[in-house]
Amino acid sequence: MSVEAELKIGLGGGCHWCTEAVFQALEGVSSVEQGFIRSDPPEDHWSEAVIVTFDPVVLPLESLIEIHLRTHSSTSRHKMRGKYRSAIYVYDAGTGVKAGRTLRALQAQFEEPLVTCVLTLAGFKASDERFRNYYAKGPDRPFCKTYIDPKLALLRKQYGAVLKEPVAAAE
Repeated sequence: MSVEAELKIGLGGGCHWCTEAVFQALEGVSSVEQGFIRSDPPEDHWSEAVIVTFDPVVLPLESLIEIHLRTHSSTSRHKMRGKYRSAIYVYDAGTGVKAGRTLRALQAQFEEPLVTCVLTLAGFKASDERFRNYYAKGPDRPFCKTYIDPKLALLRKQYGAVLKEPVAAAE
């Protein structure tokens, strides 16, 4: 993977442990930083998210966004949206335009309106080291079995061609 070709984008929607595990499993992703992201007002409160560094030749932005929408409640305005903001965080306006266009195109595949928004990435703070690589460090934990394994099963079923290696099946 060429470092010059890599892009960075922030993704938030659900627990960052889940989001981290999903994007670590994808071919073309070179790193996933788990933590908290904020945008500009009024979305300037910290929300759980990840920063994904990826090669758009191997994993196009459109595919990355589609996987993001499919692996969290992207149509739900549930009460935890403050902590789990459904968003695509961008570093530049060009990526923001492309992400917005992608969201509009993908909307046709969802029965309910997407709540995911495109926001400027204004700040990031990493999770405490003990929580990083959460799934990789303990896939047998009850949280992993309950919440992360179903997301990885969806990846195997619908996006198997873009996985780095076979993701372990849920028992």
